[in-house]
Amino acid sequence: MGTGSNGQLVASTLSSVEAELNYLKAGQGRPVSYTFEPPPGVPWVTGELEPRRVAIRDGRPLVALHELSLDRSGFTQISHRSVVADFSHDATIRDIYYREAEALLRDVTGAEKIVVFDHTLRDSAQGSRRTAELREPVRRVHNDQTFASAPRRVRDHLPPDEAEERLKHRFAIINLWRPLATVERLPLAVCDARSIAREDMVPSDLVYPDRVGETYSFTWNPRHQWYWFPRLRPDEALLLKIYDSREDGTARFTAHTAFEDPTGAPEAPARRSIELRALVFWPAA
Repeated sequence: MGTGSNGQLVASTLSSVEAELNYLKAGQGRPVSYTFEPPPGVPWVTGELEPRRVAIRDGRPLVALHELSLDRSGFTQISHRSVVADFSHDATIRDIYYREAEALLRDVTGAEKIVVFDHTLRDSAQGSRRTAELREPVRRVHNDQTFASAPRRVRDHLPPDEAEERLKHRFAIINLWRPLATVERLPLAVCDARSIAREDMVPSDLVYPDRVGETYSFTWNPRHQWYWFPRLRPDEALLLKIYDSREDGTARFTAHTAFEDPTGAPEAPARRSIELRALVFWPAA
């Protein structure tokens, strides 16, 4: 895993669950997913999935040892209570939660500038791919950006001159993932970036009404190291690195997916969560 001796010892003794994750089957070409109702006869998603049973370890002990961090593994878990209690109003999210997230990300990363550019509410009972306001959890292994699409995000959300200057220096895209109630169903699994090989990543089209974005799907690799954070609470959150321009061994992204917790109760309440994505800019070195 690339951890120190203490981290290796803890990783080998972590409690874990064995669960099925949906990878892209190898040799599928370039998958396509729609964010809106596709034309008649066109599937919502292409690319055959290949379910694989994997061990998913409890990441909390390694976070405490600083073995799982944004720059080492591509993700971490933090304690943070939001001032927002009701996430049902879009204006509250944009006016209050966005500003709160900007301050949090600036504090955690030491960045100079944060630009929040979107958010997604998810509900495993009420959400649907047909409703942009409330989506269902994604149950396939993916990453939200690619080496090609991340720089485009900078150009989409900054003035042209500033965008070109910022692209000369380090920037990242980080997902702030927060449960809205204690997670008892469909928790999030995250893959250690150090266990991912370049050939595991498959560029995939994400079709919007006005443009086509690009994400990564992933094929199975037995080296993948998966983690989760059991019963994550609203006063806890995950930070996921979904792109980093740095090329010095720093984690550049992390695969993630919702999964069925085999230890969960069938009558457990639905998973409700909010994820927020932000451009993170550091000053010129």
